[in-house]
Amino acid sequence: MKTKFKVEDGDIISKSFQTLQNNIINEFLKYEETDFHIDTWKRPEGGGGKTCVLSKGCTFDKVGVNFSDINGTSLPPAATSNRPELNGMKYRAMGVSVVTHPKNPFVPTVHLNVRFFMAFDENTEPLWWFGGGFDMTPFYPFLEDVVLWHESAQKICVLDKKNYYDDFKKQCDDYFYLKHRNEPRGVGGIFFDNLNNHKLADCHDFVIKVGECFYTTYSKILKKRKDLPYSEKHKSFQLFRRGRYVEFNLVYDRGTLFGLQSNGRTESILMSLPPSVNWIYNYPVEDGSEESVLYNDYLMAKDWLKEKN
Repeated sequence: MKTKFKVEDGDIISKSFQTLQNNIINEFLKYEETDFHIDTWKRPEGGGGKTCVLSKGCTFDKVGVNFSDINGTSLPPAATSNRPELNGMKYRAMGVSVVTHPKNPFVPTVHLNVRFFMAFDENTEPLWWFGGGFDMTPFYPFLEDVVLWHESAQKICVLDKKNYYDDFKKQCDDYFYLKHRNEPRGVGGIFFDNLNNHKLADCHDFVIKVGECFYTTYSKILKKRKDLPYSEKHKSFQLFRRGRYVEFNLVYDRGTLFGLQSNGRTESILMSLPPSVNWIYNYPVEDGSEESVLYNDYLMAKDWLKEKN
């Protein structure tokens, strides 16, 4: 059952997102000798945030952990394209966004976003909804890592005793797809939007669990893969595949579009982009090579829970 929204609920959710941001940063610092650059900022139109970026670390080439809580007088087109009834309404939008670009090509790139929106005007009760999810983009995949990723997601996708994993997984597969390349960005995870058909407290608890599941599961993968030896060829392929990540974020990503259309802070919006990337024309991938495994066995929608050995 959807519950009415109170103004103080937004402040509670904002504080919990800031706690989640700090917890993720502390988890990543377990694997680093370099600290995060922390940039606290204010938005002239209303609100602000904290952008935290670590660069040139021993484990990460770059990792960004962002929090923002902004408000405005009119939602941008990226937020109203599927909900025209929101046109012209005031809004408050907050969230945590994380992207990792690991140094070792055997460690996957991962992404998290959890967000909360409220829209209102003088004549109606505030409308609210949550969105978010996480996904994995490996370069040299390990089946056990992909299965762990999806098993962990399935365990938390419960609201009112109903498991939404299959639905959220399909939404993830559909969303993180590069139409111009005719391939998925990676091996998926979960993705959801317009989540408001349960009690606000239950939806809030769920998105926090999503964030906690993200960093605890990724930490297990990091421990196993970050010190594996790799060659220049492995690194070259990683940089090439990062190009797909850039293409998706600049062409399709709703969060990027929302940020730019809402006159957001460009440095924070584009922190998801890798520090180095290569576009190589017609990159040669030989049959039977390590690189071919990604294309032949992983860049496709699968029921990963059935792939367990």
